[in-house]
Amino acid sequence: MGRLYTFLCRHVVLNLIIGLSLLSSSPGALSAEPKAGGTLKLIPHADLKVLDPTWTTAYITRNHGYMIYDVLFALDEHLKVQPQMVDTWQVSPDGLQYTFTLREGLRFHDGQPVTTEDVIASLKRWGQRDVLGKQLMDFTARLEAVDARTFRLELKEPFGLVLDALAKPSSNVPFIMPARIAATPADEQIKEPIGSGPFKFVKEEWEPGHRVVYVRNPEYVPRSEPPSYGAGGKKVYVDRVEWLYIPDPATASAALETGEVDYWERLPANFIAQLEKNPHIVVSVTDPLGSQYLLRPNHLHPPFNHVKARQALLWMTDQEAYMQAAIGDLRFWLKCPALFMCGGPWETGVGSEPLMHQDLEKARQLMKEAGYNGRPVVLMDPTDRLQLHAATLVTQYLLTKIGVKVDLQAMDWSTLVSRRAEKKPPEEGGWSLHHTEFIGADVFNPAVNLAIDGGCGKAWFGWYCSEKMEKLRAEWARTQDEGKRKQLVEEIQKLAFEEVPYVPVGQSSYLVAYRDYVKGTIQFTAPVLWNVWLDRK
Repeated sequence: MGRLYTFLCRHVVLNLIIGLSLLSSSPGALSAEPKAGGTLKLIPHADLKVLDPTWTTAYITRNHGYMIYDVLFALDEHLKVQPQMVDTWQVSPDGLQYTFTLREGLRFHDGQPVTTEDVIASLKRWGQRDVLGKQLMDFTARLEAVDARTFRLELKEPFGLVLDALAKPSSNVPFIMPARIAATPADEQIKEPIGSGPFKFVKEEWEPGHRVVYVRNPEYVPRSEPPSYGAGGKKVYVDRVEWLYIPDPATASAALETGEVDYWERLPANFIAQLEKNPHIVVSVTDPLGSQYLLRPNHLHPPFNHVKARQALLWMTDQEAYMQAAIGDLRFWLKCPALFMCGGPWETGVGSEPLMHQDLEKARQLMKEAGYNGRPVVLMDPTDRLQLHAATLVTQYLLTKIGVKVDLQAMDWSTLVSRRAEKKPPEEGGWSLHHTEFIGADVFNPAVNLAIDGGCGKAWFGWYCSEKMEKLRAEWARTQDEGKRKQLVEEIQKLAFEEVPYVPVGQSSYLVAYRDYVKGTIQFTAPVLWNVWLDRK
């Protein structure tokens, strides 16, 4: 993880230059004594409609997962792997056998103890969906229980990312569920959101399109270490958390300024200056790794099942136009030729000329060579995600400039998340293109970047299919030689810009805002609310 820590440090320096301190804690983190009780009201970035964080990669569902589930391992603020549900573990001298023992006293919200049966079922289901989980399972010969608290993972051959996989901080996170729930087929959504984490989901108060409610889990036993990124003790001080979905940003901003809500999870850039002027509001970068915005084509259906049509998307791209529209403020975005994040340990510009040098005429010609027949392409537009909505409108404009007819279909983000799993042709309820974003932790190397998973029908939505890419990614995960890994990253990026699994359209930071009485906030990839308390005067 040393190279990733260097990546983090470089982003800290960058954000200090633009006047933001990424490592400073909230004012409440310095308060003498946390206060228990109260209800924290948070505006989430999207409406929660899908409850299964293994079935989808949507960040709103990942965030829900962190509220109610726990994990075997987690990353600390130095991005080092630390035990969470695991108490002790051993690795055999040949690196082929890992033995893990769970902490005592772990219980699910229904009162049942957490056992290795639950862990194994959860990992196997996760390993069918997650890009890094799939690789881990490909290297796994056996995953078996030793007793109720101890389980063993045996590898076919050495795999240097075992603990990194189990500590994966973002979509898909290897959350642990009861075995009876984890027995749900991986391509079906679970129906019971029961975890063993610090909060409980109050299903009877869930109102999609309006409100999600969580309450403190009084039976949760946190670790003794101080909280650090995703690791350490998850102590819950508030009694209740309400996610209040407010899609209109002006309404959301007004609610925060008047104190009707306490926390705004995803702050649109054009509201930063206004909220920074309010002395009772803290504006902060919550994830120092930043985000990559991207355009994902559907590889199953015309026209983007043809590689030349996907290459046309590269040549039509103008990252500055995308980022100006989506983010605006120059402090918070940059043009980036690297598939695995600029400033990251695997940054390279190899093969990026089509991406970084817009040529609309070349893009138009490539569409003709792909056999494009004038049929409208379905571009999904998440109107409640302002940045993605703005990027979508840029794509609509650029597509028309290269002679492509666009069927722009407006929907909220949660509807898009559900629809993008649909493999039907676009004209029958499927789709052709959509925008999304991935945080740095989800794209910074070939093992975790699920958008370059070339697993065909089992790949991430869009279903990129490339045997050559899968061989390169497996070789990258297998090798321990840093020089060889760098060479492989360049080969992988070159191939990606030839086959175009997706188009990166820029890189940015994003911010949160909260009232100054919200104390103890933690920097992490998700808006976790353990360690947070309310200190209203």
